[in-house]
Amino acid sequence: MTVGADTMELLASVLRGWRRVAVAVSGGVDSMTLAAVAHQLGDVEVEMFHAVSPAVPSSATARVRRHAEEQRWRLHIIGAGEFSDPDYLTNPVNRCFYCKTHLYGAIVARTDAVVVSGTNTDDLSDYRPGLSAAGNHGVQHPFVAAGLNKSGVRAIARVLGLTDVAELPAAPCLASRIETGIPIMPRTLGMVDEIETAIRAALNPEAVRCRVQTDKLVIELDESALGRISDTERTEVAAQAAAVWTSGGRDTIPIEFAHYRRGASFRHPTPDQLPQVR
Repeated sequence: MTVGADTMELLASVLRGWRRVAVAVSGGVDSMTLAAVAHQLGDVEVEMFHAVSPAVPSSATARVRRHAEEQRWRLHIIGAGEFSDPDYLTNPVNRCFYCKTHLYGAIVARTDAVVVSGTNTDDLSDYRPGLSAAGNHGVQHPFVAAGLNKSGVRAIARVLGLTDVAELPAAPCLASRIETGIPIMPRTLGMVDEIETAIRAALNPEAVRCRVQTDKLVIELDESALGRISDTERTEVAAQAAAVWTSGGRDTIPIEFAHYRRGASFRHPTPDQLPQVR
């Protein structure tokens, strides 16, 4: 997809309308692209906020720090405090509501600028309880206002020369790997991150998820990677994952391989529960 000048100007106009914005930067393609666009306008006062916690992959934080240094962002690294919230830790189906409530609350407490997110129009058709938290804190969504979907955001990233960002696969927080109802524990998230990082280094898949279920780990790979992995590689990956899992004194559990499925760890709500952007 290409992005026309009219769309870029509309996005710039949306941002200029607020004059001062605070971008919530997770390290993914959407928020990174929005941060770069806002920063390059020149006539908008911009600051970036990146929250660190056990649920945030270390690679995401490293990416944010690198771009902040290269582009001279005004970056604030903060802790949102979601791990002190029992409602978050019990991992209900609307866990993201509690996570985003803490994130946006922490940002709003540190700035009086308009808080903006990288939400795009594709997100509106998915179950995103975090959007309700955004609405509660007055968070705005410039890509939605400009009518941009994910492919449009990627096109903008290419135009801006964000080569390491434009083709990033979807990368939700590490807590999304834990099946709904299984408590969120920092050590578990660290294991998930370690296992996924090792698999990326060994297999270079387009997508990888280490799903934690009550009785097993499921290593999900994109169709191409799953199709080309040999029996020997499966054995090696499973052994490495098992070693990481048991390193903290946990019992050995079965490890399976499966095709990557978006949101496979969630018990999905009914359509009438979908939040509305406001």
